[in-house]
Amino acid sequence: MADIVQLRIEDRIPGLEQLERVGLFTKKEVRSMIKKSTALEYKLYRSVLSKEDFISYIQYEINVLELIKKRRVRIGYRFKREDIEYPIIERINSVFRRATVKWKEDVQLWFSHVAFCKKWNTKAQLSRVFASMLAIHPDKPALWIMAAKCEMEDRNSSETARNLFLRALRFHPENKKIYQEYFRMELMHAEKLRKQQKELENAKMDLGEYEFSEEILGGKLAEVVCRDATSKIKGVEFLLSLLRIAALFDFTQELQDAITRDLQENYVDDCVTWDYMAKRELETGLGAAAETELRSASGKATDVARREERCCQVYEEGLKNLSTEAMWACYITFCLDRFRRKTNVSMLKEKRQGRLLAVLQRAHDASVLSEDLHRTWLQVLLSAGDADAAAQVAVAATQRFSQSAEAWSSSLQALVQLGRAETGELFQEALKRVTPKESLPLWLLRVEWSTAAQSPEETEAVFQKGLASRVPAVSMEMKQKYLDWSYRMGGYKKARKTFKSLQEHRPFSKGFFLRMIEIEKEQDSPKISNLRDYYERALREFGSMDDDLWLGYIKEELGSRGNAENSGTIHWRAMKSLEGERVERFVTQYTLLQTGHI
Repeated sequence: MADIVQLRIEDRIPGLEQLERVGLFTKKEVRSMIKKSTALEYKLYRSVLSKEDFISYIQYEINVLELIKKRRVRIGYRFKREDIEYPIIERINSVFRRATVKWKEDVQLWFSHVAFCKKWNTKAQLSRVFASMLAIHPDKPALWIMAAKCEMEDRNSSETARNLFLRALRFHPENKKIYQEYFRMELMHAEKLRKQQKELENAKMDLGEYEFSEEILGGKLAEVVCRDATSKIKGVEFLLSLLRIAALFDFTQELQDAITRDLQENYVDDCVTWDYMAKRELETGLGAAAETELRSASGKATDVARREERCCQVYEEGLKNLSTEAMWACYITFCLDRFRRKTNVSMLKEKRQGRLLAVLQRAHDASVLSEDLHRTWLQVLLSAGDADAAAQVAVAATQRFSQSAEAWSSSLQALVQLGRAETGELFQEALKRVTPKESLPLWLLRVEWSTAAQSPEETEAVFQKGLASRVPAVSMEMKQKYLDWSYRMGGYKKARKTFKSLQEHRPFSKGFFLRMIEIEKEQDSPKISNLRDYYERALREFGSMDDDLWLGYIKEELGSRGNAENSGTIHWRAMKSLEGERVERFVTQYTLLQTGHI
């Protein structure tokens, strides 16, 4: 091992001498580099190899390269790169190769080698790295795409990129992403050739016998890829992804038309096809005759209205062929998107709102309106100020989605906002229909409504029903809400009476006890005996898991109302009761409390 390391160190000597000779490094720095390199080299030849040692070696050499680069700039020296940088780069590549042979499955290590080759412009080495990586990881489509992109963009070799994509398709014959990137690559290749042809024509150069193929310039290779892809991969989404890629290039109109025909012929029973065909009408121009009309704001609004009308005609045609919930959802989503677009033209705004409400009503009548769209419909009506229609839609939603807590919640919120008389009956109906485990939002909404709209006696009855719930979450929340309401309605005496009536009825929430402690502290002369009682009851329920309660109790005893001697006993009890990480946190907070930091 020592002989090998000594040989590798001796191989560095010419480069280090050059660094010293040209003034990039001092003699002392060179000696330091030899010492550091020797230590790193020995680590690479141990009997048990470590990946971290290889990474440290590579990082050190890269740091040396970066330092050389900075010092070249500083002193303005640009020569002897083949004697200084190139040996270091070759050394790094050699260590990367050893590391990737040893740890073949570490893809991140391969990526690091690729990134190094790209940064230091070793393109020939880059191709070899990708070849080795793909030989070991042919099952990863992303690596094939990365290699092909690198060949196309970094090495400007479309032929090699094409071969890589074809090889990738042998391993992954139905991979969408590979086909999409292969299709994009062929179009980029055609675009590059078109630019070259244009530049040569502008320069009026004689091309001799060489001629650019019109088929390749027109994107025929991409068309072949598209046909092959669509024969193996079915689905309108994939076809549309190819269409979007083709639309990025200005010479692919024929190809786009061919893909569009394929959509219309083979996927007419898919709502995504109709959605695309309809939205495409927004991009269709009106021609030169309308240019003068479009100069004014009203003219532009008229143009937009015409385009949207054409979109709606396509959607209507789609509904004749495919009247499904998904098709209606596409139509409504389009109308909603147009409605939400800002415009200062009242005519266009009113037209969009009327269209949206009409389509929502038709979808509802056809029983194909989803719960989310029902909520959207309700919000649109509320924002438009149509109270009667909003109330009708809210009630209809509760009938259609009678077991959905969200549907009931949104509808009841709207009815409460509108002040409808039937709200109370609907609350009772909602709690019968909805699963008890999902009923907490309805109880909270009912309590809020009852507090604002009903008499105290009726609100008291609502609380009592909530307290009797068998769902722990509902019962706990109702206790805290009931205590808070009692304090607002009857003051301290009623709140304390409420607390005493509930203090033995589990389950409890921590907030229930903390609220009673707050109420006690708000009085002119809080009683420490009451506070102790509240804390003791809270700790009985949550003492093993809540260190904040113990700290709060200790603070009360250390205060003017308490007895400081009790704090030691409470601390001892806390240390016995708390579990896990909470003990350490309690100790830290208690220490800060003793030193006056909290």
